[in-house]
Amino acid sequence: FQAVLKEFQKAQRLAAERETSYAPSVPKAVLPSSYSADEVDVGSDGGAVQQAFLLESRRQKVLLLDNEITFNEAVIEEREQGIQEIQQQIGEVNEIFKDLAVLVHEQGTMIDDIGTHIENSRAATVQAKSQLAKAAKTQRSNSSLVTCNALIFMFYWILKFCTICKAPS
Repeated sequence: FQAVLKEFQKAQRLAAERETSYAPSVPKAVLPSSYSADEVDVGSDGGAVQQAFLLESRRQKVLLLDNEITFNEAVIEEREQGIQEIQQQIGEVNEIFKDLAVLVHEQGTMIDDIGTHIENSRAATVQAKSQLAKAAKTQRSNSSLVTCNALIFMFYWILKFCTICKAPS
């Protein structure tokens, strides 16, 4: 855009230089030989009208060029402002994406930690299940063992009591 702007300004300067060096010339056939292009006698209506017409035409061309230049400069300035706004907005979007990347990175670490905790919990749950199964089996075994021991102990005392009862006194 800046290169195009520089080219336009160069063309604008060149046009201004050509415009200032341009002097409308009236063909010599139109003006009598005693008149130069810069002087016009009021008495010769044809030459004066031609000269006035040429001067007015040149003035209108200059005004038209000035208006066109002013319009083009305004358009260029407006576009430049638009480009600057877009550039600023792109910078803001860049900052937002940088902030988002930081947040995603931090949350990724948190998600990894959560995943680790879930795996640890799963392993602990499997281990606890195994321990509960062993405890239940042990409890059933102990319960049966206690019952057996109690029965054996009871039979022992019954036998002992029966032997004491049967003994001659």
